[in-house]
Amino acid sequence: MIRNILIAFQLLSAVFLIVLMALQTTKSEGLGGTIGGKTESSFSKPGIDEKIDDITKWAAICFLALSFIVAYFV
Repeated sequence: MIRNILIAFQLLSAVFLIVLMALQTTKSEGLGGTIGGKTESSFSKPGIDEKIDDITKWAAICFLALSFIVAYFV
């Protein structure tokens, strides 16, 4: 019973992680972004991209932890 619940949580976290990664914008802009010098202010408020990055980081940590737990119980 617990095994099935853990596997369901792992599946949900995997789908959530895939959706979050699909929502992220690409960081590479090719050679033009490198030479052109796109600037970002470090004093600005965190935008939606930074929030999605943080949520993705924590979702990946949860998925990894759930994977270890499922592997231990199976």
